[in-house]
Amino acid sequence: MFEIVFLGTSASAPSIHRGLSSQVVIHDEYRFLVDCGEGTQRQILISGLGFKRLNRILITHSHLDHILGLAGLLSTFMRWETIEYLEIYGGRAALERVYDLLFGVVLRGNRPPMELNLIPIEPGVFFETNTFTITAVPTQHRGADCFGYLFEEKSRRPFLNEKAEALGIPPGPWRRELVEGKSITLSDGRVIHPDQVLGEEKRGTRLLHIGDVGRTDNLHEAAQGADALIIEATYLESEAEMAGQFAHLTAAQAARLAAEVNVGQLILTHISRRYRERDVLQEALAVFPNTVIARDFDWFQIRHGNTVKRQNLLKNPLPFDVELQE
Repeated sequence: MFEIVFLGTSASAPSIHRGLSSQVVIHDEYRFLVDCGEGTQRQILISGLGFKRLNRILITHSHLDHILGLAGLLSTFMRWETIEYLEIYGGRAALERVYDLLFGVVLRGNRPPMELNLIPIEPGVFFETNTFTITAVPTQHRGADCFGYLFEEKSRRPFLNEKAEALGIPPGPWRRELVEGKSITLSDGRVIHPDQVLGEEKRGTRLLHIGDVGRTDNLHEAAQGADALIIEATYLESEAEMAGQFAHLTAAQAARLAAEVNVGQLILTHISRRYRERDVLQEALAVFPNTVIARDFDWFQIRHGNTVKRQNLLKNPLPFDVELQE
């Protein structure tokens, strides 16, 4: 399972109800901040997530509405919050601008308050644990080195408790070793192999996060069968020509991608103040029924099999069916 909290969902500039692009993806003890638009640190505080373990940041591209919040975040870390290290991943072009912002404007010759590493990435897997990977997916927007991020759990074989009970395997280290694929020898001398207590291999959850993007034909492989696709919907079809000029998508284009690659859930973000939310949603729903529009502080649980749970972290959020008036 992956969780994602939307901290900012507006396009280009903040609106009354929407902050600038930023999301937190969570898997067990790992937390990844995806983009960091202006005002992100305040959104983190309002959401209740806090700054603990928020030491890995993934940048989709170099535009200011996706990175300006890094300056305030680092400033806060210098004065109030303490983390041991901060890793910022992104394409080389994005990291060059991030470097200028952090070292040229914020630090200005001073040392950062923690170990600070800017890590350039290339297409492919760049982060891996025992349970999941993150793959950098090349995207096309205005400028070089733009990336989306595919979060993917590794396939696993479920532990069949009833078979373990029948074989008399007590809870504890022996069961853990079997889950890890190791054979064990019980105290009575019996040797138990993993195949005796593990079920058929099951694919893990796949969550694809795409930032600003101007085309979708090169995303089919990465998006195929994703349990959730998070992608922009900056324009409506009535202004498709303008969308193309600025390398953005219409809601219908995003929905067509979701339909073509059979994703479980389409979550639209990067919503422009020029449109009513319900118009954006209606355009997408006409193409792909399993579509929602993210709002600031929406929290989603994404599980394989299209079991997506949604709620809002605010104490008194507006109902999801209430139209947002900007």
